[in-house]
Amino acid sequence: MTPPAPRAVVAGAAGFIGTAITEALAADGFEVLRIGRAEAVRWGDQSAVDAAVDGAEVLVNLAGKSVDCRYTDRNRDEILASRVETTRALAAAVRRADAPPRVWLNASTATIYRHATDRPHTEANGERGTGFSVDVAREWEAALFAGELPGTRRVALRMAIVVGNGPATRMLLTLARLGLAGPQFDGWVPRHRRYRGIGSHPTGDTPPSYRTGGRQRFSWVHIDDVVAAVRFLIARDDIDGVVNVSGPTPTDNRTLMRTLRQVVGAPLGIPSRRWMLEAAMWALRTEPELLLKSRWVLPGRLEAAGFVFRRTDLTAALAEVHAARRVRR
Repeated sequence: MTPPAPRAVVAGAAGFIGTAITEALAADGFEVLRIGRAEAVRWGDQSAVDAAVDGAEVLVNLAGKSVDCRYTDRNRDEILASRVETTRALAAAVRRADAPPRVWLNASTATIYRHATDRPHTEANGERGTGFSVDVAREWEAALFAGELPGTRRVALRMAIVVGNGPATRMLLTLARLGLAGPQFDGWVPRHRRYRGIGSHPTGDTPPSYRTGGRQRFSWVHIDDVVAAVRFLIARDDIDGVVNVSGPTPTDNRTLMRTLRQVVGAPLGIPSRRWMLEAAMWALRTEPELLLKSRWVLPGRLEAAGFVFRRTDLTAALAEVHAARRVRR
């Protein structure tokens, strides 16, 4: 008699990253059960969530409202609640399970680290920043690591910007096609409170100003390496806690913009001052933070454990997405 396939539970499976991970786990022989707002197991039905988690081998949580939006008060609250409340619901299910999952991988973000131009952040030496995005990450990870779950290894995936046919890459390519892929310079901006802190211990109030001259760092990771890292971490029983899922070849804003122009065939890109970028990002219904904050993150723990990144050429990665989108048109 053939034994039943091990079960993997993926929350937030409908998104760009979730779809890739779900397909990979199914290819690895798992029976994949999804939790989401439009799935067979839905948030708010705690008994169904409990039943899904009990007996699962692997739990992966990627649930959370997209940050590709304007940080209105409503969106800010939804971004935080969609991460913290779903993580708490899963923690309750794991705690009640007779057979809890042996590993729980929960999304987090490398944006938890401060704006950095002086040195890269690893898990060992990284310094947290302040403000909305940092506070969201801090509350998210606190919900994951709260309390004792002796039967379950917990890992927070501090992901950099994921390159692939997802929202972040599409937004960057759109900027390039519009002729806006010149370097971005911070500067004066009308006072606002969209980036103010949130959660139980809010940090930061005034809009940050990053005077980097277009040399702000851009850390990224290819979707294929995200999937490979998830597989790697599932297999490695000796790794828990926070893990930077960020590629080993970060670039900077000027280089990124030059690469985008090359990929889309744009002859020039208008350099953008902060006030110009504010207007463009308002029209695109997103936030300038993606381009202005210097994200300089390295995958210390993954590389020390022997993980090998396969997709480290940013030009090739962006060109692949651009070509695929042209074919679809």
